[in-house]
This record gives sequence, structure tokens and C-alpha cells, in this order.
Amino acid sequence: MANLENIIKYKHIHMLGIGGVSMSGIAEILNYWGIKVTGSDANDSNVIHKLQSNGIKVTIGHDLENLSKADAVVFTAAINPNDIEMKTAISLNIPLIERSTFLGELTRAFENTICISGTHGKTTTTSMVSVCFLKAGLDPNIQVGGYLKQIDGNYKVGNSEHFIIEACEYVESFLKFSPKSEIVLNIDNDHLDYFKNFENIKKAFEKYVKLLPKDGLLVANADDINAYNLQNYTNANFISYGINNKNANFIGKNIVFDDNGFPEFDVYKNNTLFEHIQLSVGGYHNVLNALACIALCDYYGISSTIIKEALLDFTGAARRLEYKGNYNNISVFDDYAHHPTEIKATCNALYNKKFNNSWVIFQPHTYSRTKNLLDDFAEALSHFDNIILTDIYAARETNTYGVSSCDIADKINSSRSGHCVYIKDFKDIVKYIHEHAQPNDIVLTLGAGNITDLGPMLLDV
Repeated sequence: MANLENIIKYKHIHMLGIGGVSMSGIAEILNYWGIKVTGSDANDSNVIHKLQSNGIKVTIGHDLENLSKADAVVFTAAINPNDIEMKTAISLNIPLIERSTFLGELTRAFENTICISGTHGKTTTTSMVSVCFLKAGLDPNIQVGGYLKQIDGNYKVGNSEHFIIEACEYVESFLKFSPKSEIVLNIDNDHLDYFKNFENIKKAFEKYVKLLPKDGLLVANADDINAYNLQNYTNANFISYGINNKNANFIGKNIVFDDNGFPEFDVYKNNTLFEHIQLSVGGYHNVLNALACIALCDYYGISSTIIKEALLDFTGAARRLEYKGNYNNISVFDDYAHHPTEIKATCNALYNKKFNNSWVIFQPHTYSRTKNLLDDFAEALSHFDNIILTDIYAARETNTYGVSSCDIADKINSSRSGHCVYIKDFKDIVKYIHEHAQPNDIVLTLGAGNITDLGPMLLDV
């Protein structure tokens, strides 16, 4: 059972931005433990409704009354320092705790915190590991960055010392955690608004693996040299996995795909056949994610049979090449990819399916990422048959970079024969797709912003 000594000293916690994926999960865990939780958020959502149905008071807008009664205020990095609730908490001398700092405290409440990190694939791999632990009857505590069918949400409160959690590298927030085990999936060029250069990203991961105790575990991707080299920065147990690096402990071989684009493959552990695995999610990148999951779960004593069954049961986290529906024999999918590497992986997974032409509708995420990776975005998107770009989703930024989606479109069209168009309004995009897409085509909405709202609009015919 969790050690709650440093948590239950707060009888009432008020949360700013409570509707976020991570914040809502924290809120539900605290509520389960009997701590009074209140919160506020700028926007109403299904997540808010679920919190409210579980007895958590949430206000859309500001809630100074409940804030003034709280023992601590937990806030997300997205909250403006000049927010009236932030300023009120300061004036009342109520402790303010940033989300990742508080989440770090939660990781110390469990003996066995398992952190899944890497630039790409965290949500899917966290989900895979969670499903395996659930299938094995280990009753884990879970916090994942997306909806997982097996727990009907993004969190689960279990009755064990296992806490399975995503660990994000942005602003080095994962350095506030206390992991017993880590998976490092990959290290790529992202979040340059914070890190400035790739060397700083690598250094952050080096500091991260140093958090592991000597009796802990590091699982790393042997096909990613920077992830693989992290073994040199920890004294913890080390297990590697891969497809191409034949020195890996766990290797995927004989990979084939069915008509849905789902792979099956043989897993070798230290050169001995371990298990034959079938996945219900597509792409080579998910073979790697599955291998990471397999390596960790085997270390924790979960049998190959249970791992095999659990991975076959896993049909994907929300917004990871998620099938949304079909109209006029045109299939609509939705994916969270917002980095060129992720876009390529999603594109490759898509092209293992059977269809005529592909249509991608991409919404870039943040001005800084778009500016820094402009050429890479153009190259990654150019592999789709037809490309539609809509406005950049600002997220936490203002456009001081002088960049727009049209810059990506211009680069694509300068290197190919005009298959990329810019359309600002979602309704106009729907009209364009309905006029041009043909039966047996695939339409993919892509990005980390509100582009996910477009799928249901396309299907409403």
C-alpha cells in the first residue's frame, strides 16, 4: 500500500487546470485516498464531467472560495502567474506546488514506480505495460497520457506498490520523479523552445537515469544510440531491446503485417526464442514499443503467455492511429503525432493497410516546433498522397517566430506537384474532403491540438 505520509498532510487540495490529462488523474487518485479535492479549469469537457460525477467540485472559470480554504494549491505550467487564483493563493500564504513537483511526491509514495519516457511512444508503451500488469493480476496504480479502454480513463488506483506512469522530458519535469524502473524509448530533437539544442536533451536524459537506485532497472532502445548509451550513466540493472541491433537482449525478428497493418513477430531473448507476438496496433514503431514492454514485464516475472495475451488485447490508446469511423467507404483515422519522426512512423503504419489514396489533415503544434523543424515537417508530410494544412495550434506560445502553416505548404509544393493545400476553417476542410476523397481512401487527422474535433465532423454526412 502506498506511503501517504507526505500527501495526507494536505486535507484539502485545490487544483488549477484540473481538466488536464495529468491533473485529472492526480485529482482522482487524491480523491480515492480521502483527500478533499476541488479545482477550476478554463474549459468544460467530458473529463470535467467525470470528475464531478465522482464527487469532485470543479468550477469553470475561477473558484476563489474553495481556493481560500485549501491547504495547498497544485497548478499546471500552463497557468499564467498573473492568474487571479495564483495571486490569491500567494496573498493568503497557501503553498503553491507545480504539477510535476507534486507528481514527483506521488512517485515517492510507492516502492515501485515505473517511469516510461522518451520523445515518442510514451503513452502507447505506458498503456502496453499497464495492460500486461493488469492481465497478470498485479493491480497496479496507473497514470497514462491518454484514454485507455482497459481502465476506462487515464488513471487507475490499485492496491499495490506498482505505480506505472509516463515521465515527460519537457522542462526536465521527469527529474522530479523517483523511479525504481525506467524505460527510455528514444531521444529525439524536440522541445527546443526549452532545451535550445540536442546536447541539452541528451544531458537531461543522462541526469534522469542517474535517479535510478542500484537495484533498479533501465530498459533502453538499442536501435537508438543515444538511448542505448544511457547504460553508461547508471549502476542499475540494464536490459536492451531492438530490431536492428543484434546485441540487444530482446530482439524482434520475422516481422510481417496483415491487411489491417498489424504486425506479428518472433521475440528472441538473449538469442533464444521467447515468444511469438501479435499486435492489434500498427507500425514498426509499435513493434519497438512492444519489445520495451516485453523486456520490462519479463523482468517483473510476468509470463510470456500473459504478455502475449495482453498485447493482443491492446487495441491502442486514444488518438494513436485511432479508427474513428467510415462514410461512403472512406475510413477516417485520428493520430496525435506532432513531430516529424512521429509523422513518419504514423505514415509508415498507415501504408501497411490496404487502401487507394491517403489524405492527411495536419495541424502543427506550437510556433517554435514548426519554425525549428520546418524542413523536417515538409519532408515527413510529403509521403502522404494528399496534404491539407490548417493553422498552427499555439498551445502555450505567441507567434514571435514569424512562421505559419503556409511555410510548410510552400516547401512541400516546391518539391512536388501541388498536392498540399492550406485551409483555415474546419468546415471548409470537411467540404473539401467530401468533394475530393473517393471510396477506399483513408483520411487521417493529425496533430496534438483540437484537430481531433475534425473526425466527427467528417463522419457527420
